[in-house]
Amino acid sequence: MDDAIYGTRNKRGDWSPSERIECAPLFALPPRPRALLAWLPHYFLPWNVIFALLAVAYWAWIIPDTETLRTLGWGWALRLYAVNAVATFLFYGAFELHLYVLRRQGRRFKYHPKFPSEQRSKAFWFERQNIDNILRTFLSGVTIWTAIEVIVLWAFANGYVPWLSFAQHPLYLAALALVVPIIHEFHFFCIHRLIHTPFLYRWVHSVHHNSVNPSPWSSLSMHPVEHLLYLSTAFYHLIIPSNPLIALYQLHFAAFGAIPGHVGFHKIEVGANGLIDSHAYEHYLHHKYFEVNYGAALIPLDKWFGTWHDGSAEGEARMQERYRRRKERIAARKAAQAAAGR
Repeated sequence: MDDAIYGTRNKRGDWSPSERIECAPLFALPPRPRALLAWLPHYFLPWNVIFALLAVAYWAWIIPDTETLRTLGWGWALRLYAVNAVATFLFYGAFELHLYVLRRQGRRFKYHPKFPSEQRSKAFWFERQNIDNILRTFLSGVTIWTAIEVIVLWAFANGYVPWLSFAQHPLYLAALALVVPIIHEFHFFCIHRLIHTPFLYRWVHSVHHNSVNPSPWSSLSMHPVEHLLYLSTAFYHLIIPSNPLIALYQLHFAAFGAIPGHVGFHKIEVGANGLIDSHAYEHYLHHKYFEVNYGAALIPLDKWFGTWHDGSAEGEARMQERYRRRKERIAARKAAQAAAGR
């Protein structure tokens, strides 16, 4: 597959797509019904369907019966941790194996010219990005994910929150399932802006940003505080009337859904001619520039708050202009402080 058909590679070896990133027409004003209908398949396929099916599989074969869930116990909690760990290893590991270990598509469609294994850095445990990322994923990420899962299921089983059945509320719950990605993106944008404040960035979020060249294992490589904030998206279903299956879908959307944004490749080659869009470029730009694209392209929150970078020269110019104005404000404030101190 020739990636030059879809993008260009600069002198440093960085690959970028030819087309600029477009926000989904879901919140477009005025409404664009034709564009919305054309975009709808992308809302479901392939990622959202995969995460929803994973939640259904958990509910059918993994989650204990309601009577067991009513009592907090190490037995079923540890079983859930083991399943989450195995699922993470298989799901994340499949991308890692295909793209980074076997390198079946080489550097085709890869944004960064190097693989993490080719670079050592003291920012990581043992100076290895993959070792650091894997350890943080399993030691903190899967542990906090499982703890939240246990709390949510326990709360539903004990009737502490409304448990709506699909038989009695099919339309409402179907609509709620449809907005799971929207809930996730709103939550992610809010907590992401929060942890980019200077104190939280330095002590919390910088752990994730150490992976300037992200790979699949970077997806859940975070500080424990960020794990808690990021995965707490499932707690929305303890506030709004919901169903534990949809709460599981919300949690899985966060836990497994971090992968597409961190694979480091624009397209994943499947077979001789098949290509799957990763939709990773907007988040790759965030890892590259730090202060753009705090959300994704589903809700135009970055456009509304002036932090959108669509990968174009115009987007680059807007970012640089914003940086310039900020430097001027900082310089003016320091000058004022110096004058006041005389």
